[in-house]
Amino acid sequence: MAHSIHEETETTTATPLLRRNWWWFQVPSTIKLKTSLSSELSGAVGDLGTYIPIVLALSLVNSLDLTTTLVFTALYNIATGLLFGLPMPVQPMKSIAAVAISESPPLSIPQISAAGLSVAAVLLFLGATGLMSFLYRYLPLPVVRGVQLSQGLSFAMSAIKYIRYQQDLATQTSGAARSWLALDGLLVALAATLFLILTTGAGVDDHSAAENTQREESDETDSLNKTSQSRISRRIRFLSNIPSALLVFLFGLVICFISDPSIFGDLKFGPSKIALIKITWDDLKIGFFRAAIPQIPLSVLNSVIAVCKLSGDLFPGKGEASVMKVSVSVGLMNFVGCWFGAMPCCHGAGGLAGQYRFGGRSGASVVFLGLAKLILALVFGNSFGRILGQFPIGILGVLLLFAGIELAMASRDMNSKEESFVMFVCAAVSLTGNSAALGFIVGIVLYLLLKFRELDCGACFGFTTRKVKDEEASLIGN
Repeated sequence: MAHSIHEETETTTATPLLRRNWWWFQVPSTIKLKTSLSSELSGAVGDLGTYIPIVLALSLVNSLDLTTTLVFTALYNIATGLLFGLPMPVQPMKSIAAVAISESPPLSIPQISAAGLSVAAVLLFLGATGLMSFLYRYLPLPVVRGVQLSQGLSFAMSAIKYIRYQQDLATQTSGAARSWLALDGLLVALAATLFLILTTGAGVDDHSAAENTQREESDETDSLNKTSQSRISRRIRFLSNIPSALLVFLFGLVICFISDPSIFGDLKFGPSKIALIKITWDDLKIGFFRAAIPQIPLSVLNSVIAVCKLSGDLFPGKGEASVMKVSVSVGLMNFVGCWFGAMPCCHGAGGLAGQYRFGGRSGASVVFLGLAKLILALVFGNSFGRILGQFPIGILGVLLLFAGIELAMASRDMNSKEESFVMFVCAAVSLTGNSAALGFIVGIVLYLLLKFRELDCGACFGFTTRKVKDEEASLIGN
């Protein structure tokens, strides 16, 4: 009897605990919140500074189906969030997009899809065979940092153009300087920039170290200083919990409808039809030679190698993302979506830096983004492009600026002058030549030359310093 009473007591005491926590036991560990919900939601919009302009340009110039792209990129976001447990971004393949828009005549959707399938096949092969892991293992770190630095500065410079000048996304050109007082003017962009700086600071999120330092210093100060430091610490913690990027993005949406209220009437409910596209042999040839070839080295360097290295920098406790998984992930994504005419996508170091910069710390961040894209695609379909067309480019430039600076700052761990030399040369060549592949080749050659300069040539030819000294001594003795 006592035994049964004891069992009933255990049951009644355990049940409330299970009821309270049952939901978390069913959530995969990869998307469990590592920080506050508001921070993860803010991080979710951190890479939209590159996503929106390219998607909008492709829809205007190349007739990209917005519903198809939103649906498939939403599924990519959800899958990568569950797989990697990081705010792993899904971004357009920028080189393919640039060629598709700038060619005369512009590339067709089958040709763009053929280019995406070609890049996917290469990355899938490199990842599945282990060649990508081999390349990653033996690639010099200063060269990787040079690629990251060039990409970060390239994003930052594009962001400044977005902020300062009117943009024609259809032709990818800058126009007249923005006015100060317009709804998409310099004053709005400047206010958004100041707000992000005040709330996120320099991007340092680990306040525990700062608090410990303040606590040690406070032992040597009076009570007034202790109170002041505690007040500053609370204020910084409060500001860091504000979903700043999300608020800036929502502010941009408000400006959309204020600047053109007719948007309300143009919105139509329901998605467009998603269907397979026909890719001919000519489409494959044009897509491969014109768009895929310049994209392949950029995808290898920025979408796989730089992303994995950056993930280790930003999440040292978790370790670097698997090179094989990232490479295969890009391949599989495009092998599914490109057959339906979705925009070719990859993972980008700039997107990861942007989502981390604004609070993304787990896979939940990109899962939220994926769910938002999916809802918008199913509710508004292609008419959502009407909203994107009116979104303030200056605000997108502000988000892109912070993402680019965060990516560039990953290169600050080059300690020796030799490493910095290789990194800066690689970055300079990449920026001036507008080619990450060219900068990569120059960086590798420079790195090997510097190592060859320090090589002991005598040891290579079978001689040792001691033997040479013995021969000199014998000659002197004679």
